Amino acid sequence: MPPESPAPRIRSTRTVHDGWASFLIADVTLPDGHAVTREIEDHGEAVAVLPYDPERRVALVIRQFRTPPFFAAGLPELLEVPAGLLDEADPQEGARREAFEETGLRLGPLDPVATVWTMPGVSTERMHLFLAAYAPADRTGAGGGLAEEHEGITVLEMPLAELAARAEAGDLSDMKTYTLLLALRLRRPELFA
Repeated sequence: MPPESPAPRIRSTRTVHDGWASFLIADVTLPDGHAVTREIEDHGEAVAVLPYDPERRVALVIRQFRTPPFFAAGLPELLEVPAGLLDEADPQEGARREAFEETGLRLGPLDPVATVWTMPGVSTERMHLFLAAYAPADRTGAGGGLAEEHEGITVLEMPLAELAARAEAGDLSDMKTYTLLLALRLRRPELFA
């Protein structure tokens, strides 16, 4: 029987920035015994939801400016599902809050998809992903995000078939949106026929 590898261990951390997110440097002992330094970005858990109308076969998505994609690739805006940091104890309540703030939708039951590590090589963020059916009467607010957060969100109602075509063409570059669209296609393929 091969010898058991020692457990990895974080020997120490130091915070190098503490703002919206904290950035830490960790001194780590790997399972093979090597000592390394790793960077950690920590801002808490997040939620994302794909609201879709099964009768009209559309989804509510948003467009907004995101600084990192603009910096890295010159993208002036990103097409994505409503999402944000989790402030509540219950991820479903957080997803409902984000959907209302960003799209004006009051969502009822949510269909959990997964809880995933978004960037496990650098970030502590775990994102709770949901699908949620809605009807036109559920859109009771304006959406657009919070003014004090300068989100500048544009709400779009798009045919599910168009979103799927964008994904197939490689034009849907936000991972949470792509993942939730694929989950909906697997669970409800008739909506894309």
